[in-house]
Amino acid sequence: MTSNTTPEPLGADAPESLREPGLWRDNGWTARVIKNEDDEGWAVEMIKQGVAEPALVGPWTMGRDKKNPKPLDTAAFNTLVKTASEVLRRHEQQLHARLHKRLTVAAQAGAITVMLDIVPDDDDAYAVLSASDVAGEPLASVRVAAGFRLDAASASAWIESGFNKPR
Repeated sequence: MTSNTTPEPLGADAPESLREPGLWRDNGWTARVIKNEDDEGWAVEMIKQGVAEPALVGPWTMGRDKKNPKPLDTAAFNTLVKTASEVLRRHEQQLHARLHKRLTVAAQAGAITVMLDIVPDDDDAYAVLSASDVAGEPLASVRVAAGFRLDAASASAWIESGFNKPR
């Protein structure tokens, strides 16, 4: 894809607000209409200020002449901001769910909540396995491999072992 307009700076020195037919910038977001060389159509990309990669790239409507893109307007820009924000929110939720797992298992002492919090690191990723009682009081915490699999069986085995570090 190539840009329909000259790329504008997206850093801190970028103008706060800009409204051109193929390039809008406002409230920390930039919408840029771009040419889609693959299907000879148009696309729009939404870029959050300070982030290099677009949060959203999607098809854009042709104008009346069926050659050029429809110009951006306030309603379209606001819809694109809302959609791109939701995409980012979903990505954050998925990342959180992947890095933080929690389950509750029944034990002799009552229900115990076991949590696995993965600490991503390119050189030394690891996880912290922890347990708390019904009142939320910590019972144990141990460092484990980032690939540790938390499920009901592994949580129960850890509890039954007296919270000894799993192998």
